[in-house]
Amino acid sequence: MSGDILLRPAHEIAAAVNAREASARDISQAALDRIAALDPRLGAFTDVTASRALAEADAVDAAVAAGEALPLAGVPYAVKNLFDIEDVVTRAGSLINRDNPPATADATLVRKMRAAGAVLVGGLNMGEYAYDFTGENLHDGASLNPHDPGYMSGGSSGGSGTAVASGMVAASLGSDTNGSIRVPSSFCGLFGLKPTLGRLSRAGAFPFCASLDHLGPMARSAADLALMLDVLQGDDPKDPAQVHRPPVAAMAEIGKGIDGLRIAVAGGYFRDPQWPEANAAVDKVAAALGASREVTLPEAARARAAAYVITTAESAALHLPRLRTRAGDFDPEVRDRLLSGAMVPAQWVIQAQRFRSWFRAAMRAVFADLDVILAPATPFPAPKSGTKTVVIDGTTLPLRPNIGIFTQPVSFIGLPVVAVPVWLHGARLPIGVQVIAPAWREDVALRVAHHLEACGAVAAPVASP
Repeated sequence: MSGDILLRPAHEIAAAVNAREASARDISQAALDRIAALDPRLGAFTDVTASRALAEADAVDAAVAAGEALPLAGVPYAVKNLFDIEDVVTRAGSLINRDNPPATADATLVRKMRAAGAVLVGGLNMGEYAYDFTGENLHDGASLNPHDPGYMSGGSSGGSGTAVASGMVAASLGSDTNGSIRVPSSFCGLFGLKPTLGRLSRAGAFPFCASLDHLGPMARSAADLALMLDVLQGDDPKDPAQVHRPPVAAMAEIGKGIDGLRIAVAGGYFRDPQWPEANAAVDKVAAALGASREVTLPEAARARAAAYVITTAESAALHLPRLRTRAGDFDPEVRDRLLSGAMVPAQWVIQAQRFRSWFRAAMRAVFADLDVILAPATPFPAPKSGTKTVVIDGTTLPLRPNIGIFTQPVSFIGLPVVAVPVWLHGARLPIGVQVIAPAWREDVALRVAHHLEACGAVAAPVASP
């Protein structure tokens, strides 16, 4: 019984535990058993916190027995291993960080999940220092796609995608700088939320690129994202970069439907005939929403280029001491990209930041008469594991940095996005679509995602690896 409940969406698990139809301990044990059975093949976890999970589950069962209702009661989840977990070393996907002492406290979002009754079962594999779109880690191995383990999970939150899509957990927390929640959501067939930049606290999470880093949830339903967003919101004095905003009522708004919403499809840069599956996925979503209008996001290609300049320069500055002292302990692909970032001229970074301000204003103008824009999440479904190159406009280029061509222009200015999973007719693997909303309107993107799920246009089935 607990094994069956484990495979339900998170909000259904919480409802069952709150109604005392299931126990948090039994569900947590079922999650641990499933991890033991599946993870040796899939590579999602780097740390399994079994004792902590069972202790948290017992505390949830005691609270429910005392009459307390918890929004995430008994929901098993895991976090990308750049989140601090008390008594666990925060690896951030690296060899170097595992020489550090264990974290002395949980990250803010982990504390919030615990307070809501969620049960942490471990830390998840990720690309080294989050500089990855593949889910392949040189030190910990690849996190594989549970729908077909011969294919990539996506990154850098690859373990987060693998763990949720395979049913080892009901939800996970990842990070998204240039697409690292949306890419694995696309490849693994999940719902993923990149909130507005500054919405959620980043305290206790190892950084990648401070001016672009977002933290957010991944799950198997839009309602689960809304429920988790409600739990994770709130001011945190430990994060000076967090923006003070009133919380958005995500769960209360999610069932309002799409009546009155102005929805358009991103054209131009986002509508390239060389990516037929991406176009077909957007078309399927647009048809389900009755969206026929096409809109151009001005200078999207330049936005992607500017995002790349800022990312590589900021991340290089962060890692310069490690590059000087332990260059041989990096994944060479990550190291070389960081070294190139250390040589980016300051005038390029300044110009990229100036363009960022221009692009933000231009996108405000685009959203003046729109509520939602649809765009591909990735140019293609998951590639085969080990793939190194991709052909773009007739030129063979490295795969790893080019998976995020459609996600980078959006996160560049911090807009909220829900990635929704599309299964094209006869496809063996899913592909994602971005539901993009204006800043601070996560509730609108979640409403659209929920409507798409309710009408059957998108779905996140548990894989059977």
